[in-house]
Amino acid sequence: MFNDIGALELVTLVVLAVLVFGPDKLPKVIQDVTRTIRKIREFSDSAKQDIRQELGPEFKDFEFEDLNPRTFIRKQLDNDELGLKELRNGFDLKKEMAEVTDAVHGRDSDSSPSGSSSGSSGGGRIDMSKKPGDSGQAGKPADDRPPYDADAT
Repeated sequence: MFNDIGALELVTLVVLAVLVFGPDKLPKVIQDVTRTIRKIREFSDSAKQDIRQELGPEFKDFEFEDLNPRTFIRKQLDNDELGLKELRNGFDLKKEMAEVTDAVHGRDSDSSPSGSSSGSSGGGRIDMSKKPGDSGQAGKPADDRPPYDADAT
């Protein structure tokens, strides 16, 4: 709980506690605080135990930390029943991003797995690269861009 408190912060807290409560009342305040923390822990452990008993034997391995979505997802991804580790290891993000960049900039990607540059290649991939003469307007060449109008922006 207090893993991120350094020595300087701890000394500062002790000095403030002595100044606020005084040296004669400080031990009683510390006892009261520790007693309250102990009661809160006992109450929470009792509540967890009651919930586990009510859920029944099929939830004997239930951990309340699993209710945190980050912990649940991490636990499911580490589970190898679905073969997710193989998928994760087989996915090359740099290669995929290079293909997308090449497609956006209109360069022909030599590393594409299908090797086809048709409109709809195999595997459900769409070729987004520009082809010569693909301007959308019949009279203009493919490299012409519309004029820039500074007043329109």
